[in-house]
Formats: sequence, C-alpha cells, structure tokens
Amino acid sequence: MLNDIERVLVSEAELEAKVQELADKIAADYKDKNPVFIGILKGSFVFMADLMRKINIYCDIDFMAVSSYGNKSKSSGAVNITKDLGQDIEGRHVVIIEDILDSGRTLSYLKKYLMNRAPASISICTLLDKPARREADINADYFGFDIPDEFVVGYGLDYAEHYRNLPFIGVLKPEIYSE
Repeated sequence: MLNDIERVLVSEAELEAKVQELADKIAADYKDKNPVFIGILKGSFVFMADLMRKINIYCDIDFMAVSSYGNKSKSSGAVNITKDLGQDIEGRHVVIIEDILDSGRTLSYLKKYLMNRAPASISICTLLDKPARREADINADYFGFDIPDEFVVGYGLDYAEHYRNLPFIGVLKPEIYSE
C-alpha cells in the first residue's frame, strides 16, 4: 500500500496541529450554541473523530452518506444521498464536516438540501481545500490545508475504498488510478 504513494503531502504531525487549530476556532465561534456537527461519510470519519475529541463545547453529531465518486478518481456530478440525518436540525446551528472540498458540487447540493430544513445557520469545515478544481460557487468557512490539484488519499480519503487508514495525506501515484 505504501508503495502506491508518490509522496506525503501532509504529515501526521501537521494534521494533528491543524485539527487542534480548527477545533479551537470552531469551539470559540459556537460557544453556547450547541451546534450539530454533520459528518459526511465515509471520507470525513477520521478527521471528524479527531476534531470532535478536541472540541470542548456542548454539541451533537450526526452523519450523512453522500457520494458522487463511486470507484472513480473524478466526481460523476450526480449526488446520491445514501444515508440521511437521524435528527431534526430546524433552528439548530449546523457545521458540515467534510474531508475535501474539490469541485464543490456535492457540498453545494448538500448545503441547499439542508437549508430546506430551516437550520439557524450552516457552515462548512473541510480538512482539505482544492480550489483549482472548483466548479460550484461554494467555500469552506473553516479549512485545514489548501492543496494542489493532485489525487490524495489517507486520513479517511480513499481511492476505491482503499488507503483510508493511512495516518497522513499522500499523493497517489497516477498509474494506480489511471482509467
């Protein structure tokens, strides 16, 4: 598995420091607001678990499963919700937790979808931001790292369900995902 990685883009130590920084900012912004953190499965689960352990305010968590990639390296553009929320978010402050903001189509769709449920607010926290690929008019309110237009895996991010368990963010060798 490690032989499939071209290079480490973000180390374990850098991830840990950035997650703490994001947790501190979010906790300060949402103090006394009891937000609902919504993790977008499967990619955000590692990031969200680490983030939630560092956020020291009252909050709730929930998950949605949303896909537009399947086993491809590029989004199909069609957003498919395979698991919806298990709780009502009306009047609640919502923070969407995502692994990567790439084209933005999925998060744009999801934000509009959730706005129909009348939350008090919706913000987006993403570990990685890849602005070079942006197609939708959407930005993260909180983001960890601005990354180049390369295919990355690890720390929850996958290619065909592999590499999620890497403790760092690595650039996948192009020959692995060439179509």
